[in-house]
Amino acid sequence: MEMQFSAPTPLQYFAALVGDDEDIPLFEAAVSLAQDEYPELDVQQVLGDVDQLLARVKRRLPADAPALQRLRVLNQFFFNELGFGGNVNNYYDPDNSYLNAVLRTRRGIPISLAVLWMELAHGLSLHVRGVAFPGHFMVKINLPKGQVVIDPFNGHSLSREELTERLEPFKRRSGMVDEFDVPLGLYLQAATPREILMRMLRNLKEIHQSQHDWLRLSTVLDRLLVLAPESWAEYRDRGLALAEQGRTAEAVTDLEAYLANATDALDLDTVAERVAELRKVS
Repeated sequence: MEMQFSAPTPLQYFAALVGDDEDIPLFEAAVSLAQDEYPELDVQQVLGDVDQLLARVKRRLPADAPALQRLRVLNQFFFNELGFGGNVNNYYDPDNSYLNAVLRTRRGIPISLAVLWMELAHGLSLHVRGVAFPGHFMVKINLPKGQVVIDPFNGHSLSREELTERLEPFKRRSGMVDEFDVPLGLYLQAATPREILMRMLRNLKEIHQSQHDWLRLSTVLDRLLVLAPESWAEYRDRGLALAEQGRTAEAVTDLEAYLANATDALDLDTVAERVAELRKVS
């Protein structure tokens, strides 16, 4: 009997990549986010393209190059020679979050540039981690003489004074001043691959939500719920997006999951009214 195998859907492929916190291939999972927008995307081809970039930069370094030299050569190659940098002219373009597009245009937002830069840095055996800094993703690297924090938007290293200055507006908005202040180091903790992927998806979520692009929004929320299946607010938002698409039964299921689990939420009455409205038309 002939056996038939079907290729996994993009969402199934993503779920397989992120199932184990101890072994999430961050770069591959981040590349796969673009499959919803680019259905013909060959993820393995993108990985191969980055391997070629890594081979190019490795040829510029002796095998025993110290970490600081590897860092300097990588930054010269990535930011100066290849010209990667922030897309200041069209910051909210969804392509800034899709690594295949970032590789093509050499433009992105801090987190997408960071994920690509970190993939090359790991290939050079540099000890780098992503940092979920408020409002602007960073990377940090451990060197023999201390830790360096780098802005992936332009490759500049940042002093404690510069980081503290960048934090001030966030602290004021959050009320984290005076006796509520916390040390800078708490803002520089390493982000896990799951947290990085969630931040990338929430950037896309914000863009699609602001544009009332309900189909793309619900697709992004599908992935967010793979990463965080008990994030009840995402069920609410996906339910509302599905309702806008006329997918009433699915919307009710999501909204009822929210009502059943987000018991302390302030909008339960509003969501319950929306469910009642949807039931009338279903």
